[in-house]
Order: sequence, then C-alpha cells, then structure tokens
Amino acid sequence: MQTRMSELFSIRGKVALVTGGSRGIGLMIARGLVEAGARVYVASRKAEECERVAAELSATGECHALPADLGGEAGCRALAEALAAREPALHVLVNNAGANWGAPLAEYPDAAWDKVLALNVKSVFHLTRACLPQLEKASAPGDPARVINVGSIDGLRPPLLDTYAYSSSKAAVHHLTRHLAAKLAPRITVNAVAPGPFESKMMAATLDRFRDAIVASCPMRRIGEPDDMAGVAIYLASRAGAYVTGAVIPVDGGIAMR
Repeated sequence: MQTRMSELFSIRGKVALVTGGSRGIGLMIARGLVEAGARVYVASRKAEECERVAAELSATGECHALPADLGGEAGCRALAEALAAREPALHVLVNNAGANWGAPLAEYPDAAWDKVLALNVKSVFHLTRACLPQLEKASAPGDPARVINVGSIDGLRPPLLDTYAYSSSKAAVHHLTRHLAAKLAPRITVNAVAPGPFESKMMAATLDRFRDAIVASCPMRRIGEPDDMAGVAIYLASRAGAYVTGAVIPVDGGIAMR
C-alpha cells in the first residue's frame, strides 16, 4: 500500500537524540524534530544550558536534557547508557557535537588536533557504536533506524580560514558516514549533512567579518535559516528518507559546487 503523502514525512512518536543540541545547528535540528512530533533528547556539555533548552523546546513538544561530555569514549558510553535507562529504542541519532580551532599555519598547535578530532570524529564513532543496541531495537522493515552525522562544506572543499583540524575532521566525518552506512545496512541508515553558513555561535565571528562576501558567493544569495537545517533532518528521519544511506548532503545554498 502506497504511503499516504501526509505520512511520508512524519516522524511523530519517534525517539531522537541530538548531541550538541543546545545551540547552533544542533538546536535547529532539535527544534525541528520536536515540532514535528518526535520525543527528543538534547545532549550538551553544559548541564544548565541543556536543561534550559529542553524546557524551552518542551513548550511545543516533548524534549528532555541529557548533559554529556563527548570528548572521550567514556562520556559517549555514559550518554548511551543514560538514554537506554529512559528509552528501550532509539529511532534517530544526530551526531552534531563539534569543536573548531583557528590559528595561523605556523602557529597551529598539536592540542587543536587532539581536541577537534576527538570530538568531531571519534565521538561520532564511539557514540554510534554505543547506541547500536537501541538503534537496532528501533529498526523495522521498511523503516530503518537513522544516524545523521553533521559534517560541513569545509570537508568538501578547502576553506579560506586557518581551521586545519576542523576541515580535516569534517572530511573524515563524511567518509566515516559512508563506512558506517555500508556496515550497518539494511537495519540502520547513516547519512551526513554538510552545512554551509548558518547563524550560529561558531559562525558568528566569520559572519561579522565576511557576511556580504559569503552572501555574494552563495548562488541562493542568503545565509542558511533554521528551517533549512530542520527540513533535511526531518526528511532523513522520516519514511521519505528510508532508502537513502551513505549520502553526504550539502545544505549550503550551492556554495560547495562553486
């Protein structure tokens, strides 16, 4: 029976975990999933901020805070265990938590690589692996569980800024996405979104300095808006995205293709 169009993009009743969900891209995704009817858990390192965001999003749906430090494997395991204590199954895992570090090439420190790769790449691997039992339980014929990794267009082409560890880490996220997609099919899909410029704390300084130039270089002639990011996440999490896996989807207004 053909799925009715009203149900094609529905995620109502699904359980989702969004890391780095208290601000920026993560908050945009978390808000969209909550408003679309999912039961969402937001994770971030700062417990107070995590609780505040969960309370705010609960005004339009169901959202809960799960504070976690994902800078190491132990923190990833602890988050997966905390979720498993509350939910028997996890339909959607959004690996968004990340860090950036900018410094001139001659001064770029080794500590930047350690911090950025640990959070941006290793935590994606560790948390996905730790959540596999709950993801497997959520999988159903024709409706696999979903992993959505947040990469970046800086992992698709070299950025102008001196963010060497960040761009390298996001390219690694894109390839890890493909590797996990091949390993976990058919019960779990794994895809990545590669955002371009969006209004966020991480992008604030760049937009303050280069907004006009960024807009001029974007075929769509604007900065990304929250609905742009929420929309692609809902698509990947819904029945509409059930046959998509191993993809890296730029959400950048066409910047990467130039």
